Amino acid sequence: MRNSMSRRALGALGAGLLGAPALPGRAAASTWPDRTVTLVVPFTPGGASDTLARVISQHFPRFANGQTLVVENRPGAGGLVSGGYVAGQRPDGNILLMADIGANAIGKELNPRLGYDPMAAFTPIIQLVNLPAVLFAHPSVPERSVQEVIAKAMASPDSYTYASAGVGNGSHLFMALLCRRAGVSMVHVPYRSGSEIVTSVLRGETQLGFPSLSSALQQLKAGSIRAIAMGNPGGSPAMPGLPPVSDTLPGFDIAVWYGVAAPADVAPELAQRINEVFGAVVALDEVRDGVFRTQAGQVVGGSPADFGRFLQREYDTWTPVIREGGIRTE
Repeated sequence: MRNSMSRRALGALGAGLLGAPALPGRAAASTWPDRTVTLVVPFTPGGASDTLARVISQHFPRFANGQTLVVENRPGAGGLVSGGYVAGQRPDGNILLMADIGANAIGKELNPRLGYDPMAAFTPIIQLVNLPAVLFAHPSVPERSVQEVIAKAMASPDSYTYASAGVGNGSHLFMALLCRRAGVSMVHVPYRSGSEIVTSVLRGETQLGFPSLSSALQQLKAGSIRAIAMGNPGGSPAMPGLPPVSDTLPGFDIAVWYGVAAPADVAPELAQRINEVFGAVVALDEVRDGVFRTQAGQVVGGSPADFGRFLQREYDTWTPVIREGGIRTE
């Protein structure tokens, strides 16, 4: 599965050494888009990915021949409903996917009966943003550092409960990776969204959570829940001074991310054109500032090949966590 991605996505998009295929897009790249473009979002309105998509849609016509970007929400199965839909569309750039970890990297591992292979069914276009994740606790939890949490979990296996936004969601995998790296076990309690993680910990139904910082920032600043560590080594200016998990577990580096993907076999010239349009939108100061202000996130950008390599790294990182943890959504 992984080799097919390297052949189809990286080779074709990165250098075009094999020659451009006779598919829609080669001749039309310079004029794309010539009609309304649909960006399919795998989650319900109001979440981080939907908010980002709608910000992009506001500025899209400026760089896209005046054409409109329509946001279409197709939630379900942790992103796999949207992924399956877009994977079956024509590779002409008119229907695109707001890419995320489930639909575009690990879906086949979570559900072996999935009708498409995420590592072969898409053309990577661009990585849009990284949103930092934060490990936090209910105020009654006495442990205040990752070291103390690990020590408690080692001494009393399964003594902690943690909330996630669903089986196989990033907030589940982030904690599963921490447990795997530390050699400890905790009890997983799945919910349906990042806001429900925060509510669960607030109410004391669970003790820990590891969602995107944006979903927990308001309650963290209010002191209703207590931050323990950031998921990425660089931390976040929104939580100055909060240490990263990597201080205790070297190499630990996670984030919530979103990008744009198209159906497989988009011609390299068209993929590059789509990349340039979305890249121009997220490079706008008002978009960058908005991503940070509303979601404490950072715009990434880069080439289609850059995004393809990133997806491969995500697959390589999370596949052993999923397999060894027996994590399934089927």
